[in-house]
Amino acid sequence: MRSKKKGIVIGAGTAGLASAIRLQNAGFEMEIFEKESGPGGKMTQIKKDGFTFDLGPTIVMMPEEYMDIFKSCGRNPKDYIEMVKLDPMYNVFFGENLERKYEVSNDIVKLTSMLENISTDDTEGFFRFLSDIYTRFRIAEKHFIRKSFRKPSDFFNPKTLVQGLKLKTFDSASNMLSKYVKNKDIQSMFSFQTLYIGVSPKKGPSLYNIIPMIELLYGIWFIKGGMYSMAKAMEKLFLELGGKIHYGEEAEEILFEGESCRGIALKDRDISSDFVLCNDDFPYAVKHLIKDSERKGKYQDEKIDAMDYSCSCLIFYFGLQGEVSELEVHNFIISRDIDKNLDQIFEGEKLEDPSFYLFFPSKIDPSLAPKGHTGMYALVPVSDLGSAKYEYSAKTIEEYRSTIINRMKKIPGLDNVEERIVSETVIQPQDFKEKFHSYNGTCFGLQPTLTQSNYFRPQPKWKEAEGLYFCGSSTHPGAGVPIVLESGRLASEEVIKDYGYE
Repeated sequence: MRSKKKGIVIGAGTAGLASAIRLQNAGFEMEIFEKESGPGGKMTQIKKDGFTFDLGPTIVMMPEEYMDIFKSCGRNPKDYIEMVKLDPMYNVFFGENLERKYEVSNDIVKLTSMLENISTDDTEGFFRFLSDIYTRFRIAEKHFIRKSFRKPSDFFNPKTLVQGLKLKTFDSASNMLSKYVKNKDIQSMFSFQTLYIGVSPKKGPSLYNIIPMIELLYGIWFIKGGMYSMAKAMEKLFLELGGKIHYGEEAEEILFEGESCRGIALKDRDISSDFVLCNDDFPYAVKHLIKDSERKGKYQDEKIDAMDYSCSCLIFYFGLQGEVSELEVHNFIISRDIDKNLDQIFEGEKLEDPSFYLFFPSKIDPSLAPKGHTGMYALVPVSDLGSAKYEYSAKTIEEYRSTIINRMKKIPGLDNVEERIVSETVIQPQDFKEKFHSYNGTCFGLQPTLTQSNYFRPQPKWKEAEGLYFCGSSTHPGAGVPIVLESGRLASEEVIKDYGYE
């Protein structure tokens, strides 16, 4: 009987855990080395003054992707995570004084009523839009999202290219929607979601309109205990399967012998393995963990620096005295000039009137805040460190804080929000860079532009060395928790192609 193949995963982020679970379950001997003290990467949490917050992702879409990791190992997902469907999914606020409020539901009757109260013509157009983007989604899912491109012919072949043309990716997300819907509020409330993956709807390919479509057709969910519960559940499953996790152990180099990857270097020792699967942020990993220029291939430092990166985020975690009954779990406050706001984010300008997102996790899970209190997470999409033409100084952060609090005061239930703050934490782009190795402090890795998507995005199997693989938001198929989970699956499948099941 052959001995088990040994694999190392760098990083216990979402994709790293997902790939390690699948490979451990397939018969490999897997070990994860994680520089932080716990699992999840950006899917971690902040605990302070009795309040618990998810540090990063908060919106659960495509629940089947979350459950599949447990089902793939013959486990019942309900034994690991508890999901609750949200209705309405979220509120969206527009206007000088945020006087225009819309409750967005994926209940077809409620959705139709909300749209018809705005415009019956646009309601008809919106449902045509949904039909069109759903058709494209099914094509993308089958031919692009759920497969990797190991060699050029996997992508550049008549069948795949014909399917690619059906996606009509040359149009932008916002421009595509405007062909079906003329009302600016409807356009904005169903196009800003491309910011979930760090790209402007004005620049992101029209295919990314699948994000609001997925929300409406499959719903938005909440995991009890917060998103970090998913990270802890994956950690639990991996350990149950016999995997090993080494926390506080940072990989400093990926090691090679000739054209083969042979392990990793830690601060005090080298670890050998049959293969390495890297979940560290791809641009950071290639630039800093691969020391051999030849093994970098086309991704030399100059190319890494020149690639297009997603936006970053400035996040305020507020603990409030009292409850907030007037708002939903998820709420979006849209800039009075959304086009200018988007331009400023991606052109590196300081935001004059930012759009932002408010999340109230303790409304649905009271255990996340002390009794009689509310936890509130306020996220502002901002420029990454590479494009920002200003410093994220204490003064700048205070200016943003003041701006969003003044806007919040116009919302019923938050008119006295500043006086109610009893706990406060801030995470800014530099923190994402330092804590998570996020290149330029981005939150979503490489932008999913047309030339950085599908075959043109870094693939799971590394071409420049045998035994090296990548997963995570900067690799194919892209960012967002469900898609990153898919990245972990694709990476594990590539390993299995090369090494087989035991």
